[in-house]
Amino acid sequence: MEPTKSEFQILPATEKDIPRVYELIVELAIYEKLRHMVIGSVEDLVKFSFGSEKVVHVHCGWLNGIIIGYSLHFLNFSTFLCKPGIYLEDIYIQPEYRAKGYGKKMLLHLCHIAKQNNYGRVEWQVLNWNEPSIKFYESLGAQPLKEWTQYRLVGETLTKAADKFLEL
Repeated sequence: MEPTKSEFQILPATEKDIPRVYELIVELAIYEKLRHMVIGSVEDLVKFSFGSEKVVHVHCGWLNGIIIGYSLHFLNFSTFLCKPGIYLEDIYIQPEYRAKGYGKKMLLHLCHIAKQNNYGRVEWQVLNWNEPSIKFYESLGAQPLKEWTQYRLVGETLTKAADKFLEL
């Protein structure tokens, strides 16, 4: 059901919303200068957002009957807290709608979900050069984790690591 109210609303995505969310994912990738890394598809996003293989939660930000932003998160787990948490993979508001409080409302919505479910934390990453986002996150009291460095295996390096397991 698409909202028709003129105020900003946050609703869980439906399968019908996913093509629009995918368009916004591409917009975000372009903004982050990472368009070349978008190799997934709408079908992949549907597969992992709905049905038996669901691992992500997508919420859409609606204004005047159109989706102007989205958030995508999944659960992680803290062994120190012994509680799940929310890992925010993406939060995006189209540029012409920024600085109106919509991104803040979407992030605080996830904090509300975490609190309602007694989760231990909400966390995410931000590119080091993205000063507007860094200032926004810090204005909410978010703290950077400077003592942690993230590592990643993806693509060919992931395949090689997986193959090494089979050699053991």
